[in-house]
Formats: sequence, C-alpha cells, structure tokens
Amino acid sequence: MVSFVPTPIGNLGDITLRALEILKEADLIACEDTRHSGKLLKFYEISKPTISLHDHNEKHRGPELASRAAQGTKIAVISDAGTPCLSDPGYRLMQACIENDVPYQVLPGACSITTALVSSGFPPHPFFFGGFLSVKKGKRTKELQRALDRDHTSIYFESPHRIISTLELLRDLNTKVMVCITKELTKKFETIYSGSPPELLVLLSDRVPRGELVMLIAPSDYPK
Repeated sequence: MVSFVPTPIGNLGDITLRALEILKEADLIACEDTRHSGKLLKFYEISKPTISLHDHNEKHRGPELASRAAQGTKIAVISDAGTPCLSDPGYRLMQACIENDVPYQVLPGACSITTALVSSGFPPHPFFFGGFLSVKKGKRTKELQRALDRDHTSIYFESPHRIISTLELLRDLNTKVMVCITKELTKKFETIYSGSPPELLVLLSDRVPRGELVMLIAPSDYPK
C-alpha cells in the first residue's frame, strides 16, 4: 500500500490523527526533502526509514517504490508542505501504482490552494489552479492574460523574488483587477494582501514578502 499523506503548510499542529497513524505504521517514508521532513517526524517522535522522492528522481524512483509496495512494503509519501502531487512530487508514483495495480490511498489534509482561496474572499467555485507561474516573462504574461479572461478565480504559486515583476505585468495588462497575495499561511507571520496591481505595488514597494506565496486573481466580472 502507498499512502499519500498531506503535511502542515506551516503550523505543525495542522496534521490529522490519521496522518500520524499512517506515518507511524509505515515501513518507509518517501520525502520531497528528507532533511526538511525530518523536522516534522522528529516533532511527532516518528522514527522510520526515509527515502527522497523529488522532481529530479521520481521518474525512476516512482516505479521502484511501487514495486516495493506491491511486495508488501507500507510506503507513506509526503512533500515538504501540503498535499503530495499538487505542484509537489507524487504524481509519477501514483501513475506507477495505477499502471501496476498497486493499492494506494490519498488522505485529506492541509492544502495551501484551498486555504488561500477561502482566505481571499474571491468566488470559490469554480476555480482554476495553474501551479507555479513561468520564470519566463513571455509565458508568464500569456498566462496572466488567460487568468484575466476567465470568469472564475485563478490561483498560482509565485516566488517572492518575482512577485513584484508579476504584479508589474498584471498592472500593464489590467490596472483594476483585484488580486490577493497570501504569505506564510498558518504561520506566525501569516499576511493577506488584497488590492489592484498598482495598489499592491505601492504596498509592497518597501516590504517585499518572503516565504511561501499564493497569488489569486479575481474573475473578470468581480465584484458582481
């Protein structure tokens, strides 16, 4: 059995009892970053063998782990934060499980996408999640234009190092669209910024946010 286990996106208290039970019963825990996950496992006094599973090795390690699970190894899969497979490792392993009839289960739990969506106050359904925006301005601009053309909320992950550039691109495309940026969700310095691109650029001009960012773009007809 392979279990895909969500982990806290910030506050270590945001983990389910079932998730802890699965982690304690696992024979092997596949982690996006074994050092990062080690802190969580140590906090909950879980001592189990770990193995790395990330974007650079999942292509070959996914089938390898699926094969071990088929032979009876209980494997738990966790990412650095949130739910595996959502812009995090795990998808190729799940595909390997499906292709080889290996039993798997997905646990519910922490997810920055839905947490940010509800926190924004934007229409929650339907919504579009586009993962990480491209580092290339051309591709990023095209994706932002697609978001502006949608009639539902669009959600992206963005780097603190590019957020100002992205807001400038949005400003050049539409000065009035409402944007929400969530920072460090569930952590001590959780902050939610909302406003038009020009307003957010002024607000963040001397306080560029650090940490994990989720950016939401309101529907083209918001507010109704």
